[in-house]
Amino acid sequence: MMVPVPRPVTRPAARLGAALLALAGPCAAPVRAEPVHAEAVRAEPVRAEPLRAVVELFTSQGCAACRGADPVFRDLAGRPGIVALTLPVTYWDYLGWKDTLAQKPFTERQHAYAGPHGIRQVFTPQAIVNGAASVVASDRAGLERALAREAVQPGGLSVPVRGEERGDRIVIDVGAGGQRGEVWLLSVLRRRPVAIERGENRGRTATYLNVVRGIQRVGPWSGQPVHYEVPLPSARAADADAWVVVLQGASNGKPGRIWGAAKGPGL
Repeated sequence: MMVPVPRPVTRPAARLGAALLALAGPCAAPVRAEPVHAEAVRAEPVRAEPLRAVVELFTSQGCAACRGADPVFRDLAGRPGIVALTLPVTYWDYLGWKDTLAQKPFTERQHAYAGPHGIRQVFTPQAIVNGAASVVASDRAGLERALAREAVQPGGLSVPVRGEERGDRIVIDVGAGGQRGEVWLLSVLRRRPVAIERGENRGRTATYLNVVRGIQRVGPWSGQPVHYEVPLPSARAADADAWVVVLQGASNGKPGRIWGAAKGPGL
């Protein structure tokens, strides 16, 4: 049975079937593809950029309640130590306006988060902090509390991750930790204004920040330091102009806690 929807939330989305959730592993890619070409080699522990949180905003251009999350997310995206990402979902397209940035895998990812966190329904605007905490994204105070709880340690996320561009490649170094996970590369569009012509937000121009345009698996992480090199063009999915590296665990094939992250130039 669906739990009551929080006040700022619009109508609950229908749950995906179990088979669909099974496909929505951590950071499911927008298109079926083989892992990017990358060679894992021994690497020394690296000094991480001081990031303390990755916040994923699930939103939709067709959702009137999402307006309240926009200024909160805008402020969050400008704060040091936080990687703020927008993942537009598809399930409000029937309201009269098809989201121009939404991708079905983002909808699948949001549903896949529900099980591990005891959430029986998904909603917009929803924020997931470090792959572990869910909060109504328009609730500024609630989001601040979630960020405070998810501050793993004063120095940032628990596993050091570094990514930098060298020529035509993105060089990724992941340090040691007591867990296992996967390394993912997210293609990101830093800014996109959208004029919404129909639906609940008709006549409004919304500006979306740090929109994820593609996600691809780089390779595994066993808890030991690892080094990857990825062709830079692989981060330019669709109209992306930036990138983020995420180190994320998994629980029963579903996305788990985010252990570390790094962001590219301009973010």
